[in-house]
This record gives sequence, structure tokens and C-alpha cells, in this order.
Amino acid sequence: MIPVDDPADPRLDVFMGLRDHQLRQARERPGGDMAGSFIGEGDVVIARALAAGHQLESVLVDANRTKGLPELPAHATVLAGGAKVLQAVAGRKELRDPIACFIRPPSNDPVDLLRRAKTVLVTEGVNNPTNMGVILRCAAGLGVDAVLVDASSCDPLYRRAVRVSMGEVFAIPHARIGSLGDLSESGGLAMLAQLGFLRLALTPSTTADDLGDLQLDRDQKCAVVIGAEGPGLSDDVLAACDRRLRIVMHAGVDSINVGTAAAIAFFAVGNARR
Repeated sequence: MIPVDDPADPRLDVFMGLRDHQLRQARERPGGDMAGSFIGEGDVVIARALAAGHQLESVLVDANRTKGLPELPAHATVLAGGAKVLQAVAGRKELRDPIACFIRPPSNDPVDLLRRAKTVLVTEGVNNPTNMGVILRCAAGLGVDAVLVDASSCDPLYRRAVRVSMGEVFAIPHARIGSLGDLSESGGLAMLAQLGFLRLALTPSTTADDLGDLQLDRDQKCAVVIGAEGPGLSDDVLAACDRRLRIVMHAGVDSINVGTAAAIAFFAVGNARR
């Protein structure tokens, strides 16, 4: 490991600003100075990223770390940060988990993903990285084949989303599409219909059908469409989908966390096919 004690060391640039959600995503989106990279944090996440074939550039660890690291490729640079470095990067003088910088893979083509998929998740405005991470972990574990995120949703490879997903984001392909509210023939919802997907909009509205009553043919292709916690799906998107489905609530509760709701919807789709 290479000792690093100066926060101004240029090798640390990729790890700076991790606590600033907006700044960090701006750096990593197209046109930013880190557009070709993403951050993975924690032993499990790093190991799963490597197992999925992602190329590791560098890792930052606490200089006092005694625990071993996941098996790393020989070319990876491992920086052992001193107290000043860790304070600048993480806001504290110690670092429990290693932080790794990976090369961002090329973007997937949404049509290619859909042609190989039977169950897909589509998000509109899901911009909370924690919720995105929960949703991705549930999607990977409950039979979703691909994820499409609209222009207003956060980056599935943003550090917090990757960490909350426990690295399961690497187990499910995703692609970025334009605004889900674009209802033209080239928009995302139209593309789903053209490729034979039944578009299922998840909403807490009491006028929607009970998700528990959903029945599907075994080979029916489905797209579960979800919105951000709070505002939910836009009216145009709700109206354009084939069915509006709700999870029946009890005890006066109006709704549940979007990640939990997504998991229930994924399970219900699989169960409806049986």
C-alpha cells in the first residue's frame, strides 16, 4: 500500500466530495470530470464489482487498517490514507470500509435490454440514492431482468445507491432513457408497448386495482413503473400505462416506502404468472 498524508495529493481527486450528493453526481454525469468513473464502497461491494467484471483503478483505505482486502487485480493502486486525508475525504479521521474507484462501463442500449427481458423496472423521478439502492437490490433478488431509469432519476451507479444495494446493482443491467412523460412514439412508454410489455403503474390511489388480484399469462412481458416517494408517478404517465395498481393499506396508513412497495410489486408479478 502507498502511504498518502497530503489531502492535496492528485491521486485523491477521485475520492473528494463524496459527502456532497449533488456535487458528486454532477462530477460523474456526462460532461463532468469523473464521467468515466464510479465509486464502490465496502468489501462486499468491491468484491461484487470485480466479480461482475468492472475494472478497478484505485482504492483508498485507512492506513491503520489491519483487516485484509478483497482480492484485487495487480494493477490497482492502493492508497493508505493518514488522518488528514481521511478527514478531508470522509469527514472523520478513520475509515472503516475501503473506497474504490472503478471505470464506468459503456451505457446499455435500452432496446437491446428490453428485447432480452421479460420483467423490467421503469423509474420516474426516483432521485433518492438510498431508495434507488433498495429498489435495485430488490429487483435483482426478485426476478427483474432489466432497469430503465428516466432522465429525472438518480444514477444507479452513484456511490450511495451502489452501497445500499450491497453491490447487487452489478447483477442487473440498467439503461438511461429520456423523460417518461414524453408520450411520443419514440418515448419510453411507447417503446415498451411496441416491444410487447404490459405497463403496470404503481400508485397508492384508492381508485387503482388491487395488486393482489393481478393475473398474468406465464409469458406476458411486464414493466413495473414506479415514481418517487411522495409525488409518485406523474398524471400523464399514470394515464398512459395499461393498468394502475395499488397495494391495499390498513390502519389508516396511506402508503409505504417506495423500495418496499417495489419489492411487493416484483413479487406480485412473479406470483401472478404462476
